[in-house]
Amino acid sequence: MPNSFPRPSGDASDRNNVSRRSFLLSTGGLVGAASLAFQQVSPAAEKPIQGFEKAAANASASEGWKPVSDRKVRVGIAGYGVCKFGAAFGFQDHPNVEVIAVTDIMPDRCAELAKVCRCTKTYPSLEEMVKDDKIEAIFVATDAPDHARHCIEVLKHGKHVATAVPAAFGSIEEGEKVLQAVKSTGLKYMMFETSFFHEDLYAMRQIYHSGGFGKLLYSEGEYYHYMEQPIDSYKGWRIGLPPQYYPTHSNAYYACITGGSFTEVSCVGIPSIIEHLKPANNVYKNAFGTEIAQFRTSEGGMSRMAVSWDTPGSGGEMGRVRGQRGSFYGKYEGLEKALPDLKRPALPPSVSPGSHGGSHGYLMNEFVMSILENRTPLVDIVMALNLTASGIIAHQSAVKDGEWLKIPQYKI
Repeated sequence: MPNSFPRPSGDASDRNNVSRRSFLLSTGGLVGAASLAFQQVSPAAEKPIQGFEKAAANASASEGWKPVSDRKVRVGIAGYGVCKFGAAFGFQDHPNVEVIAVTDIMPDRCAELAKVCRCTKTYPSLEEMVKDDKIEAIFVATDAPDHARHCIEVLKHGKHVATAVPAAFGSIEEGEKVLQAVKSTGLKYMMFETSFFHEDLYAMRQIYHSGGFGKLLYSEGEYYHYMEQPIDSYKGWRIGLPPQYYPTHSNAYYACITGGSFTEVSCVGIPSIIEHLKPANNVYKNAFGTEIAQFRTSEGGMSRMAVSWDTPGSGGEMGRVRGQRGSFYGKYEGLEKALPDLKRPALPPSVSPGSHGGSHGYLMNEFVMSILENRTPLVDIVMALNLTASGIIAHQSAVKDGEWLKIPQYKI
């Protein structure tokens, strides 16, 4: 399905100078959301954005860490935004990284990003920064509608790329273009899917690949993020966002565990009572605040994956699995008695695990290590598209009242 979202011309992730109000009014006929979506809250009263709560200190995260090289990967960072995402993964703290330059199309945010990353070189846009021959890898922390375009631009200029989720935005064609760019350049691509390095999911992955589950017969993943008012965003891209356009956190509880894919889907979309999730009040013409997808998996099992913006209560990313030899509902219960090491890889002492379940530092370190060791990153382009495209097709199914639809399959 072609992406109908208006394409931003810049590269920042969340821009306060393009207000939600001006964006909605410029699209016409969207007054209904205004009274709800644009109430301003003073910074002092704001709660942390879900997922960005400070993780508890983990003194054991660096136990056993040993450097593999004294080389420094020269990194550029694109995008700061309301989530301050560009600096959140700790590139600036890794002993094998030198942050060469940063960019954000808002000068004040660009300056703040440079300060936090202890970097003096700035560029007004990603399009300018990719021309810097000193940079060998770029982290794309820009607005979701531009992830695919920006990653292609980075790869075209001969640089490795890491990106925030999702890999593409509502468009299968966009994702396929990224895949072709990765294939044609041979460069490294990694998507920073935070669920991958949650303690539970990483443990499930280790157990699965050691045979402790056998074939997975059933898996569940859930991403609940209540958004009565949408998070501020560049040109308002989060307003009315179809839930399954942002499916990777939940879909990870199958694809990141097994390395497999979803082959077809039937998805039920549930109309929302929240104003910005009504078709007249968002550019997507989206009515759904919750979308529940039932997937067939590449190993012949089933998965139920839920994404919801309009269900108050506890939130976050979570999941469970059941296999022929064992299950994991908070802990492993099954036939395997000799489990593998379930601990996440050791981090450099200077790197914090960070937010989103203590996943940020692990994702950044994995990308850096893939470059140093010249190997494929764990969340490569194939896994990124398996996580993303399945949600795009799921939303199409929801629009068609749950019709079963085939999902594209990817390989390098």
